[in-house]
Amino acid sequence: MKYPKAKKVDQVDDYFGYKVEDPYRWMENEDSEDLKKWIEEENKLTFDYLKKIPFRNKIKKRLKELNSATTYGDSFLAGDYLFFYKNEAGENQPKIYFQKGLEGNEELFFDPNELSDDGTVSVTISSFSKDNKYITFNISESGSDWQKIKVMDIENKKMLDDELKKIKMTNVSWFKNGFFYSGFDHSAEALSEKNKNLKVYYHILGTKQEEDMMIYEDEINPERFVFGNVTHNEKYMFVETTEGTSGKEVFIKDLKENSEVKLLFKGFDFEYDYIGDIGDRVLFMTNEEAPMNKIIQVDPKTMKKSDLIQETIKFDEARVIKNHIVVKYIEDVKSKVVIFDYNGEKVEEVILPDKGLAYHFQGNEKSEEFTFHFTSFTYPVSIFSFDTKNKKLKKLKQSESKINPEDFTTEQIFYKSKDGTDIPMFIIKKKGLKLDGKNPTLLYAYGGFNISIPPFFDPNKIWLLENNGIFAMANIRGGGEYGEKWHKSGMMQNKQNVFDDFISAAEYLIDNGYTSKDKLAVEGRSNGGLLIGAVMNQRPDLFKVAFPSVGVMDMLRFQHFTIGWAWKVEYGSSDNSKEEFENLYKYSPLHNISEEKNYPSTMVITADHDDRVVPAHSFKYTATLQEKYKGSNPILIRINTKSGHGAGRSLEKTIEEKTDLYSFMFFEMGEEI
Repeated sequence: MKYPKAKKVDQVDDYFGYKVEDPYRWMENEDSEDLKKWIEEENKLTFDYLKKIPFRNKIKKRLKELNSATTYGDSFLAGDYLFFYKNEAGENQPKIYFQKGLEGNEELFFDPNELSDDGTVSVTISSFSKDNKYITFNISESGSDWQKIKVMDIENKKMLDDELKKIKMTNVSWFKNGFFYSGFDHSAEALSEKNKNLKVYYHILGTKQEEDMMIYEDEINPERFVFGNVTHNEKYMFVETTEGTSGKEVFIKDLKENSEVKLLFKGFDFEYDYIGDIGDRVLFMTNEEAPMNKIIQVDPKTMKKSDLIQETIKFDEARVIKNHIVVKYIEDVKSKVVIFDYNGEKVEEVILPDKGLAYHFQGNEKSEEFTFHFTSFTYPVSIFSFDTKNKKLKKLKQSESKINPEDFTTEQIFYKSKDGTDIPMFIIKKKGLKLDGKNPTLLYAYGGFNISIPPFFDPNKIWLLENNGIFAMANIRGGGEYGEKWHKSGMMQNKQNVFDDFISAAEYLIDNGYTSKDKLAVEGRSNGGLLIGAVMNQRPDLFKVAFPSVGVMDMLRFQHFTIGWAWKVEYGSSDNSKEEFENLYKYSPLHNISEEKNYPSTMVITADHDDRVVPAHSFKYTATLQEKYKGSNPILIRINTKSGHGAGRSLEKTIEEKTDLYSFMFFEMGEEI
């Protein structure tokens, strides 16, 4: 295949005496005319190739059908009302509805689809005022992490004039007639510009953003996240600071007495997440001396801390409601919901409808009833309520589905990694499917940042299963499935464990007849894109097709763009030490591409508005792979337009990407549809 010509420059960097060439450094400049031309030529090559696949339109038609069902998203309890997202008839963005009480009539509250013609403006509910009179929305365009905050009066559904910009990944926490939020001095002028100097502000309703009071900044450490969080009873405010994606330092301020900020938890070795109040006690979930997490209570007056609910199996979500504390555990990647009293004594376990994921718990200290969502690989997202007084579980909303879940089966197996560690993996397939090694199989994993990857319903996966394919998801180390030890065993100097776990998952699927090397595709996004790039270099013989998506591919320079500095606590940094440089250099996808290896058919996926993992990672990686690879398998890059890292993407663009992923996968495997 003839690839577009990418110019090379004479760029050599010195890392602790190592000379490292970076001939495609110019691709980091998104304003480069040469880059714009290269992108245009690469997209033409990719889409010309995809257009030749005879069953591409057939796949797209079926994916549209699978996505045309009415589905429910996150819900929120606010006073007497339940707010929730609802998507009908394949709309690009879910609408926001509300109803009085848990069983009231649904009423349209706000339609984000009216904000753009192509569905590329997304809206997320970020908070409600303490009196439930106002709601705040975080609004994003084209998938960007940059947002603006708007405020709406709930009773008359009218937007206020208040509009806050220069916002990125902020919470909104109300106090009196305004709210705290985190903002930057300015929005980035360039997509890849490093984001620094985040500050906490207080905004009073009806005033301009320029008048907002700056509450907290850390001039000495500009590469830190800072957030303000007010307790539910409005007595205290916490200032939370992080140096990256794990580890917090927490300060406390008495709002009633307007006291000075005092250190509550010294950073940055552990997590401290505020979950609610019980009288004068403030509750936190933490992994300090508890890798699986525990709940502690703090007396803000004396600063005395004590354990309330001890560590057992991993738990990662908790909510204080009237007379009870609701805790969601993770047991072998599946959810378990347990209710405790205010003294930390177990009261009962909520029996869930299936083995899957319970999440997004909503409730407060005024009601004994709480809501949550449940889903599994074959169970569409549903909203449930549980009344702790009557011990009654009730299904409030259920997403529709275009499939019969009884047609499919989900099994969880445990396989041995290279060092003997047992790794869980879910395998989903059609019932009765013959395991003869000929089934097209897609293996997915993430493996990083203490993030657990649980069972979750995705209508796009159903297409694969309907066509005698198999979907496998490996819960490899680096994630949070088994607590902080599991996370640390896949980060920093231990990152190779993540790649070994994934490679062993592929070998298990092949050795046990689920698939073969010629029928196995691999996919990962973001940190998972790094995973795919690394294992492609280490074991390209194991995979027929690879999809490294929005991946961190240049491990020597990720810290120089947008919020990449926040990942140094996970990966290390080429700037920190020779040891950290050498560790990154030995697995960096970009720097380990070989001219001698036969790489699988590859479609790199990125997006033009990805300001989290900037597309330069994928550009440089693709240009290098196309230059060095001497085999006949296609090396393509698919560049989404008016899209970002993934959040808030329109349904249409999601369907288009999945269409091309399955089309490319089946075509390269020689499958017929």
